[in-house]
Amino acid sequence: MEMDQKIMNNRSRSAALGMLWVLSVAQAAAPPAAAPSTVSSDYVIGPGDSLQIFVWRSPELTATVPVRPDGKISTPLVEDMPAVGKTPSQLARDIEKVLAVYVKQPQVNVIVTVPASVFSQIRVIGQVMHAAPVAYREGMTVMDCVLAVGGLTNFAAGNRARLVRTIDGKQYELPVKLDALLNHGDMSQNLPVRPGDVLVVPESRF
Repeated sequence: MEMDQKIMNNRSRSAALGMLWVLSVAQAAAPPAAAPSTVSSDYVIGPGDSLQIFVWRSPELTATVPVRPDGKISTPLVEDMPAVGKTPSQLARDIEKVLAVYVKQPQVNVIVTVPASVFSQIRVIGQVMHAAPVAYREGMTVMDCVLAVGGLTNFAAGNRARLVRTIDGKQYELPVKLDALLNHGDMSQNLPVRPGDVLVVPESRF
């Protein structure tokens, strides 16, 4: 009876060790877990952003790097890679091209972990309580920006506000009636904002 119990215990230990070995192999084969992105897929990288560069099956090449003032990043085997003006997926493809010289079929994933550049902000200026840049997040609207800066001053001409947006180097102005939005609930004025927008709130004319 005692012998049978020892055999059962040995079998249990062997099964447990086998399971641990399978798990370790599976974890080694899996790509590194990417940090959650705080930006949309069409986000444009700018100076000051912090990026996580994941290279599947090459943990020694995975790194967290800042975008330097000159607009470039440096990672293992990839030096002075231009990053500003690219989306995360565009930068990942460019890094793959360089790594292909050293790594067979590299797979790269770029995550913007800290969007800190002006490309990721909405600037709110004029007659607001605390004029300041507001960090962009996906789904943000004009109302979110106004609330983030403490609302309008008593001297604001809310219905003459405008959202200034640059598209392909050209500036466009979108009129926004903030008084109608904030005081009368006109949600048609709650326009979505984009990174790089400038919300201008002029002063009332007495």
